[in-house]
Amino acid sequence: MGADQNLDWAAAAASALDWWRDAGVDVLVADEPLRWLEVPAPVAAPAATPSAPAPDVLPDTLEAFAAWRLGDGAPDAGWGGVPIAASGPAGAAVMILVDCPERDDRDILMEGPVGRLFDRMLAAIGLDRAQVALAAVCARRPTTGRVPRDVEARLGAIARHHVELVTPKRLLAMGDAASRAILSMNVADARGRYHPLNHRNGTIIEVVATHHPRFLLDRPAAKTEAWRDLLMLMKEQHS
Repeated sequence: MGADQNLDWAAAAASALDWWRDAGVDVLVADEPLRWLEVPAPVAAPAATPSAPAPDVLPDTLEAFAAWRLGDGAPDAGWGGVPIAASGPAGAAVMILVDCPERDDRDILMEGPVGRLFDRMLAAIGLDRAQVALAAVCARRPTTGRVPRDVEARLGAIARHHVELVTPKRLLAMGDAASRAILSMNVADARGRYHPLNHRNGTIIEVVATHHPRFLLDRPAAKTEAWRDLLMLMKEQHS
């Protein structure tokens, strides 16, 4: 006998669907076969984001550093104006750091009225330019006359490296920018005490912070504070 010609296909399909549902089948299967055992192709790793370039390796001799500081590799090389070199003997016992060249500076740091006050301050403690190492955080004068905050940390690291190469016994940081470069604090917070600056070779340099001569020209009353700072700078080495 042949198959039952009166089979209710709709009921049979419904019964099969019920069975599949009871068996936990809840996903429809497409007509196209799936290759369940095929090993998937490896997914390409996303391209690595280029890392920031490492900071420049600073020259390890004073002569090489002086040339690099005025060259194209320095952070302030693209600024306008002529770079002003640091000055003074390599073995100076006292080093002085300022923020940047003055508007009047052409050949050396601290010319013009600011420089004349600076010279008088040195003379008051028995020093002159030939005896001190004088440098600036910026080799060129910024457009605003202030050290830009976006390069302040980098310029500070360069200034500290410069101090390390000179290795003075005492360092005088004149003005907020110079004080921040060495001590990470403004003059108002740093004045009145010695700050030890430790170098990799084990040398400890005592740092004194004071007002910039430019500030003293605008506020002569602050000269009393600056005089106290200069006396502290020249006292016998603090222990």
